[in-house]
Amino acid sequence: MKVEFAPLSLPLQRRLQTASVVQWVFSFLGLAQCCVAAFIALFFTRFWLVSVLYTAWWFIDREKPSKGGRKINALRNSIIWRYMRDYFPVTLVKTAELDPRQNYLMGFHPHGVLAAGAFINFCTEASGFSTLFPGITPHLMMLSLWFRIPFLRDYLMSGGLVSSSKESASYVLQKPEGGNMLAIIVGGAQEALDARPGSYTLLLKNRKGFVRVAIEHGTPLVPIFSFGENDLFDQVRNPKGSWLRQLQHRLQQIMGISLPLFHARGIFQYSFGLIPYRRPIYTVVGKPIPVQRKHRPSQEEVDQVHQKYLNELCKLFEEHKAKYNIPEDKHLEFI
Repeated sequence: MKVEFAPLSLPLQRRLQTASVVQWVFSFLGLAQCCVAAFIALFFTRFWLVSVLYTAWWFIDREKPSKGGRKINALRNSIIWRYMRDYFPVTLVKTAELDPRQNYLMGFHPHGVLAAGAFINFCTEASGFSTLFPGITPHLMMLSLWFRIPFLRDYLMSGGLVSSSKESASYVLQKPEGGNMLAIIVGGAQEALDARPGSYTLLLKNRKGFVRVAIEHGTPLVPIFSFGENDLFDQVRNPKGSWLRQLQHRLQQIMGISLPLFHARGIFQYSFGLIPYRRPIYTVVGKPIPVQRKHRPSQEEVDQVHQKYLNELCKLFEEHKAKYNIPEDKHLEFI
């Protein structure tokens, strides 16, 4: 006898979607502190051996974040990520086929405040990455700082996150069998300080390291633009030259991460809080840009490929902006 379950009511679906986003936001903001506190606290309990054994494991496994990480497909396929996808919602859009016999280096733009589109599309299967791009294994780069936190490092690697270093990139891109995709949020933490609704400013003009890595490995470059990424949060006004921007820049230099003062809606009200707005995200994956391999490219060669990448990214934005309600007079600005 076949047992059928009644579909969830719309209010319950909405509550589950909101709960999943709440978990994501606050786990990212507070999980690091909780992990450190738990690791230290265990030393003063009868479970002290857990921290001792983990310390030994941590030392043995210390290079794993720069060696491709450790994906756990069961966690990537968790239903909670599907609720999170539907909260905004998030849609992954394919514009060209990717050959699974090749490796790819993808530039993700813009960073947004918390890079929601990058996380959902490349660290989970909620948007159907493996279905759209069969035979391709995604890896998303993240600041190496986060992989120094006990317990958190293992959670991050389970989704396919790897440390942001040249060695880490080379490990993924040099695999001869192909089928690997390395996504880099090129603007990084600094670009998050300009993330606000209606902003199309990308920190990209002098970001050329990813292009050099692609040339050294002969890896095709793929531009990605995530429409709606900057619309999830409002941010306290921080124009360049202001005391707030100077303070944020200084803290970024010290800690390696930026601290945008963002706000959006609450859990039970819509006027103020740290929960992102329910606004759609469309992550559009562009066409691969062929790159000729050269072990030591000159600066001129890097500049040429970089300019071609900028042109293709602009073309991608212009071709799709009308579909996602971007005004005709809006264009990408590179700084």
